[in-house]
Amino acid sequence: MPDLLRRFRDHTMALFEKHGIRNVAYWTPTDAPQKGNLLVYMLEHPSREAADANWNAFRTDPEWIAVKSQSEASGKLVERIDSTYLSLTDFSPQLR
Repeated sequence: MPDLLRRFRDHTMALFEKHGIRNVAYWTPTDAPQKGNLLVYMLEHPSREAADANWNAFRTDPEWIAVKSQSEASGKLVERIDSTYLSLTDFSPQLR
């Protein structure tokens, strides 16, 4: 987990922003069994179509490919990624 958090802190967040992916918030669980092995984060895109384009640009960015490869020299850092797209309800406080 420390290597994954370092990769996000030092590289991934800036690369997200470079590709139009807004960093909203990041969390790690404080209780077992997920403590120390789960990173939860919220990102923002202007639309679902923009999200698809942003992710494609991010995944193919040579800088990301190099950072990912370098950070995983001793093995993979991520077992799986679960993504859920959300819409703000009409009664939710605004995020900005």
